[in-house]
Amino acid sequence: MYINIIFPVLNERLRLENGIRRTVAYLEQIDFSDYGIIIVDNGSEDETPQIAQRLCQEFPQVAYERIGVRGVGAAFRRGVELNQGEIVGYMDIDLSTNIKHLGEAIEIFKSQPKVQYMNGSRFAKESDTNGRKWYRKITTKGLLILLKLFLGMKCTDAICGFTFVRKEVAAELVAASSQDNGWFYMIEFLLRAEKRGINVMDYPVEWQEDYNTTVKIWKTICNYLVQISRLFVEFYVKKNI
Repeated sequence: MYINIIFPVLNERLRLENGIRRTVAYLEQIDFSDYGIIIVDNGSEDETPQIAQRLCQEFPQVAYERIGVRGVGAAFRRGVELNQGEIVGYMDIDLSTNIKHLGEAIEIFKSQPKVQYMNGSRFAKESDTNGRKWYRKITTKGLLILLKLFLGMKCTDAICGFTFVRKEVAAELVAASSQDNGWFYMIEFLLRAEKRGINVMDYPVEWQEDYNTTVKIWKTICNYLVQISRLFVEFYVKKNI
């Protein structure tokens, strides 16, 4: 089983090398070699491209792709287009989600063929989340309430930064989803999977807050409200999933 790991990056000169080296070292540690890593740069203006290219030269499993628009959604879609593996997914380059869950994901997809989608969750009962700032807890919980109330979300988390999907399911969901470029794309991706009856495993994770995040909270919240309204109309008025 070959797995492709997508790392969406934007101005990640401080974290990129560490994230890639830790991932490669971990996969070597668990003796797993059937993988590829795709660094998808969505508009970096720092030294991210140079660092990525150097890492590609050092590690043959690592590839670098630069796209012309910003946003995790756009980066993820491009990563899925480039995917050559049976499993494809993405992780945040800061590795806020404990790297050990990558090995667990590999074993789950190997041993449980019915699992089609693995959704990392910071809020499952067994999860262990550390360092979350109070205002981010409030905004995240508020988002989850809205997603459950208006869009019927079943999973306990929407954007943990740890998602893996079988190749054919990823292609199906990309074709069905919008062209939103931002973080909400990953929420829509999950919601459409649930609506289509895809077998989603809501997976508890150990997660550590990264205080150097570049996410703009209030701008993101405003976008989320607009996107929730759009999907509500699609799901319940037009009944298009």
